[in-house]
Amino acid sequence: MTITYKDAAGIAGMRVAGRLAAELLDYLTPFVKPGITTNELDKLANDYTTQVQQAISAPLNYAPSGHRPYPKAICTSINHQVCHGIPNDKPLKKGDIVNVDVTVIKDGWHGDSSRMFMVGDVSVAAKRLCALTYEAMWHGIVKIKAGAYVGDIGHAIEKFAHSHALSVVREFCGHGIGRNFHEEPQILHYGQPGTLDQLKAGMTITVEPMLNIGRREVKEAGDGWTIVTRDRSLSAQWEHTVLVTETGYEVLTLSANSPAIPSFVPVAERTPVCA
Repeated sequence: MTITYKDAAGIAGMRVAGRLAAELLDYLTPFVKPGITTNELDKLANDYTTQVQQAISAPLNYAPSGHRPYPKAICTSINHQVCHGIPNDKPLKKGDIVNVDVTVIKDGWHGDSSRMFMVGDVSVAAKRLCALTYEAMWHGIVKIKAGAYVGDIGHAIEKFAHSHALSVVREFCGHGIGRNFHEEPQILHYGQPGTLDQLKAGMTITVEPMLNIGRREVKEAGDGWTIVTRDRSLSAQWEHTVLVTETGYEVLTLSANSPAIPSFVPVAERTPVCA
C-alpha cells in the first residue's frame, strides 16, 4: 500500500472523522468508573457512533490478513494489556487503568484516537505511567512537519520514555490513515532522527506510543487479538490522528473536552480546540 496525500476535500473529511472520534471519547468518559463492564462501554460507543454520529465503527468486524474478525466496536486494554483488548463482561474495579481506543468512519474517512482512563484511585506508579505516556506522544507530535522524518518522531518518543525508565513497545506502531484504516507509512515509536519515510504536507498519520513500566516484550493473550506485557507490568497508550502541514501539524482528534495539551508544546503550534 502506498502513502496517500489528502487534498482539500480529503483534509476536510479527515477533520470531521477526527472530531467525531474525539467526541466519542468525550461521551464515554463519565461512564468509565468502577462497576461498569467493557462490554457496556462497547455498546454505548457503538450506539453513539451509529445513532448520534451517523457513522460506522471501524474496528467492528475488522479482519486484516491472518486475523479473525475483531468482534467489538472499540478496544479496551486494561492494566498489563498493551493494545487490542476485547471488551467483555468483567466489571472495571478501583485501581484499574484502561485504554479506550476508537476509530470512527464518516463518509469513508477514518478518525482514530485513544485515551487512558484511571478507574477510581490508582497507584502512584499507574498515574505516572499514564501521564508520561501522554507527554511522550506529544514529544513525537511536535516533531511533525513537512520535510521531517518518521525517525524524528520515534526518536523523540523513545528518548523521553527512556529518560523516565519506561520501555517502548516495538511490535506495534502508528500508521498512515485516510480512506483506509491502516495505510503507509508505519510510524515507529523508536528510532533515529533523519531516518525512514520523509513527511510531506497532506499526509495523515497516527502517533500512538505504548509504554511499559517493565520490560518492552509483549505476547498475544490467546484470543487472537489482545496483546499483553510478558512480565505483566502495567502498560499505557495514547493516540492522536495528525495532519502534516507545510509548517507543522494539525491534530485532528481534539475536542472541547480533550485532555489539556502539555505546557511544553509551543503555543503557536497548538491546534485550536473544536467546539
